[in-house]
Amino acid sequence: MSGFFKSSIGRKVSMALSAFFLMVFLLQHLTINLMSVFNEDLFNEVSQFMGTNPVVQFILQPILIFGVVFHFVMGFILEIKNNKARNISYAKNNGAANSTWMSRNMIWSGGFILIFLVIHMIDFWVHEMNVKYVAGDLSGLVDASNLESGFRFHEELVEKFVPLWRVALYCVGFVFLSLHLMHGFTSAFQSVGASALRKKLGALGKAYALLIPLGFIFVALFHHLTHNH
Repeated sequence: MSGFFKSSIGRKVSMALSAFFLMVFLLQHLTINLMSVFNEDLFNEVSQFMGTNPVVQFILQPILIFGVVFHFVMGFILEIKNNKARNISYAKNNGAANSTWMSRNMIWSGGFILIFLVIHMIDFWVHEMNVKYVAGDLSGLVDASNLESGFRFHEELVEKFVPLWRVALYCVGFVFLSLHLMHGFTSAFQSVGASALRKKLGALGKAYALLIPLGFIFVALFHHLTHNH
């Protein structure tokens, strides 16, 4: 197994598989976020379920964190290896003429996404872990001592999108994600040997790369523009 990850093909395949996993997560994450726009009560109920279900918290969540870390680490390793190869090939070929801007700058878009993701996790995930496992409040209520206070998740989400700077950062982060996905979606299929399928899914890849980030941006802008403060 260690030999597999040391080979160029092994790294690319594992990178692609982690990309597929994260793309499925993005779709699921957006679906829940959109609930906050169209059905506040449903969003609160789903958030409470996700936040207290032991399978989600202690199995799926660690797998997700591992998948994110693995994807970024493998991406940086592949970039370093590719740069060493380019030092030789660029002496013979014009790299810019044989590849797209997005494919040549995946490391930069990925790097910005990583920075954004760290800030995003501090904003949401670290706060949630603190409330549940440090403060010991698993109720999900605005006021744990008042059962009539209602769940806190929708209110907290809206509050996060009140500051304009956070909304702007959020939107820029998803613009970079869109650029990253423009190449990453179809590249993942090529890495697992589905080159023919890659061509057929070109339109789907572009739609995914545009619509998923736009969905997250829509949620942020909606809550920023409609909050009552």
